[in-house]
Order: sequence, then C-alpha cells, then structure tokens
Amino acid sequence: MAVSCAIPKTAIWKPLFPGSRAALESAVILSLLKQRRRRRLRARPFPKEWLKLVQHHVVFFCRLSGGDRVELLGHIQVFLAEKRFEGCGGFAITDEVRVTIAAQACLLLLHRETDYFPGLLTILVYPLTYMAEEKRQIGEHVWEEGTVGRLGETGRRMGSLVLAWGAVKHGAADPSDAKNVVLHEFAHQLDYENHAGDGVPALETSEEQLAWSEVMRWEFASLRAADESGIPTLLDTYGATDPVEFFAVSVEAFFERPRALRAYHPNLYAQLQKYFRQDPVEYSAEPADWY
Repeated sequence: MAVSCAIPKTAIWKPLFPGSRAALESAVILSLLKQRRRRRLRARPFPKEWLKLVQHHVVFFCRLSGGDRVELLGHIQVFLAEKRFEGCGGFAITDEVRVTIAAQACLLLLHRETDYFPGLLTILVYPLTYMAEEKRQIGEHVWEEGTVGRLGETGRRMGSLVLAWGAVKHGAADPSDAKNVVLHEFAHQLDYENHAGDGVPALETSEEQLAWSEVMRWEFASLRAADESGIPTLLDTYGATDPVEFFAVSVEAFFERPRALRAYHPNLYAQLQKYFRQDPVEYSAEPADWY
C-alpha cells in the first residue's frame, strides 16, 4: 500500500520557534526606520555654528574634497544625534567638544556603509590626562597594580569611550604627527564590530579576512622585533603590545602619516586603504621630508 508523504499546509507555515517570524519582521522594520531617520539627519542643513567649529578646530577638514566634506558633515549630524556625551572631573561639555570629537571619529566612516559605532553609547570626556587603575604583567606569573595616567580608553563591553580633551584638541590641530587619540580609540570600536577584540574589523569576505591576517601578522611581528631590538620605527611601538593595539596604532599612522606608511609599509597601507575605501595621501598635511 502506498504511503502518503504529503505535508499538511498548516505544518508548512508553522514557525520553527514561536514568535520568531514576528521578531524578525520587527527587527527589519526597526532597521528600516533607523536608516530613514539617519538619511533625514544627513540631509539636514548643517548648523552654521557647528561648521565654524569644524573649520576652526579640525585642520584636516578643509583639505578634504568637496564631496567628502559634505559626507563628513552628514555623518557628524547622525553621530551627535545618537551618542551621549558626559563631562568628567568637573569638565563641561560644549558644542566645541562634541563637534571636534565627532568630526575626527567620522573621518573613519567616509565612503563605507556604516552603523555608526553600534556598540558605543556614551563618550566620557576629562579635561586633561586622567588617572586609572591598571594591572600589568611584569613577569611570567607576576602582575603589578597601580595608577597610571591615560588619554583615552574603551572596551568591547563598556558601551562607552573615554577621552582627554587636551589630547583631542591636539590631535585635531596637528593632523600629521601620527598621534590622534580619537582615531586610536574609535579604531578600537571598529575592531569590535565583528563582536571580538582581535585587531580585525568586520570584513566582507573570507578572502579579505585571509589577506588581512597574513599582512597584519607579518607587520605585527616586525614591529615587535623592532621594539625588542630598539630599532626606530614609523609605527608607535605601543602597537607591539598586541594585535588590538597594533590595529589602532596603524590607523593613526594611516591617516596622519600616509605617505610614510605607504613608502615603508606598502602592504599594510594597501589593506587599510581597501578597508577604509579612501586614500589619505590625497588630503594629508604630512610634510614631504618626513618620509
């Protein structure tokens, strides 16, 4: 006797997990609403007072192409609408503080589909170097605890990012000294977008991930060897700490010393250029005799 294998229509449409379809539809709707709101924010006229602050305090802005300036201002609008700022140590948050930080952070977003540092909710700002408790390994099984001065920090599960305003201003005013605390700390936020703190940002394909890993592994090892032997390097040797700091230090050099990085570390430069989809050489203030 033939056995029927027909599946009842009701079974075909029954969700595997109750409520999963509704949850998915809700998530899609929320995503569409978020994208629509962000488009409206980017399309708004940029406040004139904010523009004056960007032009006065963020040196690289006027070196960007006209299209990049427009895109950056749009990103700033979204960033400032979505992130909360809090002053620490008696520091008062002003538009100058918010706009100067946002402009530097949003440089990392040009030309890319972005979710605006999704793991970041709050930016805490101290007036100058602040003190923090730190535990450091000084031997195989020996750790040292103490208080250290810091200019910035963030973490994958913090939901916040800390900056010293003095360092922020210096970074905005000197875009070619390879030191920029905003670029450094927000590079960490990009690192976290693949839900890990491993020195690898969210890359689209396995081929990109493989190419990235090969280049970064070699460059990181080279920096560690140079640090151990005392050889001068273009990259800050703080990047020899681990792959996470290596990525952040490389981002600083990519945007602040692009000609030198391209000349001395062409493979590293190529990987960063592909990821960020821009070439900072085009708007760099880096003196030609520095490389």
